[in-house]
Amino acid sequence: METYTEVTDVGIEPKEGGLTSAKGFHAGGFHCGFKRKRPDLGWIYSDTPANTAAVYTTNQFQAAPLQVTKESIAQEKRIQGVLINSAVANACTGEQGLQNAYQMRRWFAEKLGIQPHLVAVNSTGVIGEQLPMDTLAAGIEQINLDDTDEKNFERAILTTDTFTKNVCVQVQIGEEQITIGGAAKGSGMIEPNMATMLAFLTTDAAIEQESLDAALKTAVNKTFNCITVDGDTSTNDTVLVMANGKAMNTPITSRDPNQCRVFTEALTYVCRELAKQIARDGEGATKLIEVNVTGAQLQSDARAIGKAIVGSSLVKTAIYGSDPNWGRIICAIGYSGVALDTCNLEVAIGDIKVVENGMPAAFADGVVTEYLRYNEQIVITVNLHSGTQSASAWGCDLSYDYVKINASYRT
Repeated sequence: METYTEVTDVGIEPKEGGLTSAKGFHAGGFHCGFKRKRPDLGWIYSDTPANTAAVYTTNQFQAAPLQVTKESIAQEKRIQGVLINSAVANACTGEQGLQNAYQMRRWFAEKLGIQPHLVAVNSTGVIGEQLPMDTLAAGIEQINLDDTDEKNFERAILTTDTFTKNVCVQVQIGEEQITIGGAAKGSGMIEPNMATMLAFLTTDAAIEQESLDAALKTAVNKTFNCITVDGDTSTNDTVLVMANGKAMNTPITSRDPNQCRVFTEALTYVCRELAKQIARDGEGATKLIEVNVTGAQLQSDARAIGKAIVGSSLVKTAIYGSDPNWGRIICAIGYSGVALDTCNLEVAIGDIKVVENGMPAAFADGVVTEYLRYNEQIVITVNLHSGTQSASAWGCDLSYDYVKINASYRT
């Protein structure tokens, strides 16, 4: 897996690790019976209640666990435990599904010996099925907080993913070093604002909840909201961050914009890494596509163009087939909704310029074909030459296997 290697001027240091790298966090997972063999129940626990922020899917059919988690966070803005099951989404399950999500929260709170509002719950999997509550109850009874293994947690939250996703960084905040770790799942039905993806972030930083919330929204807009696999926005998905203050740094507040910037940059790095791993693991994908848009008047314009390109089925299939058909890229830019000076537009595939001043550049098709065929990460660069703003977006190619996987998802 290629990782994002840019380190900003705030001194971000990528590290091996994940959710339990931050002080005071524990996580685990195991097979309890939702699936035939694979791990399917995961949990996160903080030694102390942690300031918490979250963002959720924009799909109007929000699953029952999201409603319960929103209620938990709203009560005190702090969470101490998170419980996640895979295989069953508990979405579109009516009042019974909602009561099951509340029961899921109560059972885990009792296991931890804490109040229910300090627990968040998430589910991922097939829509429209009720949770098998006997299986869930037996699984919660098996949880052992001393049996911490973040790798098992990462496996437990997967559905059609082909690999686990994690990242960890450290950064200096005042006199103290703080750690941010994360894990995610996502492979299909990916088109955030948000989509079929879950991401959990932990940090031992001391940070006020309002600043944590602002940092998460900024990070998500630049990362998770800039990926697409197939254009479908799902019912369950959540990015949740917990900050327990165990690093003992001087608390980060809005009164210190520099410390807020440092923390936000580090959190954005973590989210970007996870977002790119999700894009690379698109169902049936063989290539990660990165689109960098520069020279825009507005960052939102650059982001819209990037997402239009990575979301285009014609672009995705051309890249799968190693076809240097730059016309499909131009087409996506044109329908992005962004006003353009088409005569100044430049496009490059890799380092090969294929469009200059809105017209075909002088290049050899075979060179672009070779680049597309032999690289697992395909970079497309668009320069609008109309401003100073830029943004990136990520997606994947579209292969025959995507159809095979989704044609038999429930069978």
